[in-house]
Amino acid sequence: MIKFIRTVDYLSETIGKTFGWTVLVLTASTCYEVFRRYVMNDPTDWAFDMSYMLYGALFLMSGAYTLAKGGHVRGDFMYRKWQPRTQAKVDFALYLLFFFPGVLALVFSGFFYGADAMRIQEVSVNSPVGVPVWPLKMIIFVAGITLVLQGLAELCRCILCIQNNEWLDRGDDVVELETALQQQFGKSEEGHKA
Repeated sequence: MIKFIRTVDYLSETIGKTFGWTVLVLTASTCYEVFRRYVMNDPTDWAFDMSYMLYGALFLMSGAYTLAKGGHVRGDFMYRKWQPRTQAKVDFALYLLFFFPGVLALVFSGFFYGADAMRIQEVSVNSPVGVPVWPLKMIIFVAGITLVLQGLAELCRCILCIQNNEWLDRGDDVVELETALQQQFGKSEEGHKA
């Protein structure tokens, strides 16, 4: 079970970090559009479509990564005071009652929505260029699959916690610059004291 969790976590992390690079493309294309629009007075035909498609892809494909790292928002004013075993039981029930029905609806509707868009080679109606939007619509289905896999890993994580009364660690991740500097500063101070 732990191997399955680690494999799915790694897959979600890899996909999330890969799609994170779209931020650079999105930033560069937006800067280029601003330059063309306000300096050259010649706006592009594709910038709006590209921006919402890249942002949509980033948002959809980072969902499983965020779930793997425990980064989704939760109202935990009571939850954090519970024993890990109780937390896991509640999480397990909530995954079954709410998460999986919603995500499975996303998978099935996303598949048909994306397949129809691909079949007709759907393009954007927002620009005269006719930018293809069917790849973004297919990403809805793929994002749903990644969420289902990560949800199964989370159920396994809950089962392990119910058995051991301890959450399986989620591994290291990116830390805020301020936190990294504080950690580095703290270590260098300890080295000087020794």
